[in-house]
Amino acid sequence: MLNFWTSVLSFTQTIAAQVGSQLLQEFGQVQAVEKADGSLVTQSDRWADQELRQAIRAAFPSHGVLSEEAEHIFPDRDWCWVIDPLDGTTNFAQGIPIWGISLGLLYHGIPVFGYVHLPPLAQSFHGFWSAPSQANGAFLNQIPIHVSTSPLSSNCFFSLCSRSVSGLQQSFPCKIRMLGAASYNFLTVAAGATLGGVEATPKIWDIAATWPIVQAAGGVWHFLDSASVFPLQAGENYCDRAYPTLVVSQSELLPIFQPLVQSSNQPSAYSPAR
Repeated sequence: MLNFWTSVLSFTQTIAAQVGSQLLQEFGQVQAVEKADGSLVTQSDRWADQELRQAIRAAFPSHGVLSEEAEHIFPDRDWCWVIDPLDGTTNFAQGIPIWGISLGLLYHGIPVFGYVHLPPLAQSFHGFWSAPSQANGAFLNQIPIHVSTSPLSSNCFFSLCSRSVSGLQQSFPCKIRMLGAASYNFLTVAAGATLGGVEATPKIWDIAATWPIVQAAGGVWHFLDSASVFPLQAGENYCDRAYPTLVVSQSELLPIFQPLVQSSNQPSAYSPAR
């Protein structure tokens, strides 16, 4: 089994670097169009999605694939990859260097491994969480990471998404940041850079890779409108499902931040990100 996880990590490192290299050449040079849900997509997203799906099928032919731009039905397979070919499309199209490639591996519908590569930042996160025959751990550029244990203060950071700006109407106990990429929002908590982050409308491809990394780093993942999302169910369409999420570095911060962001977990509060 150890050889399997070595091959999984090596595969994700290689394919994410290859796809990322091409995307860097197109960074800030492409036009984005609006999808039905109000989010943006470019030809770069669609190309990267196809490249990742083809590579997965060549390397792991028995595994299923769920992807943002093409395959939305969760397959009846023991192992399934959930991919976001370009998280942070608006940043990518506008030339803001916070975007990445996200690959999550699920076993029986539960994420057990995640890999997120951010080419402009030269940062690659990966983590194992309850993976069969694999110790838990989270890493940034191969170096172990852990959430912050700092006490809450006005000099700490908390990240909002563009659909959760209603939280700004209230007094926040720390400094606010808006990063523009769901995966990086969550991963900054895992790396100890922020104490928390909220995403009002993340989809399963925003979550699948970051969920195991955050938990392996010691973070607390809290779905705002459901007890749990996993395991995913075979035959279900996950295209339009959103999972409002709050991530914090310490369990004692959950009751502090949850009331401040809970108002963002209302359909009327959603506005399409641009």
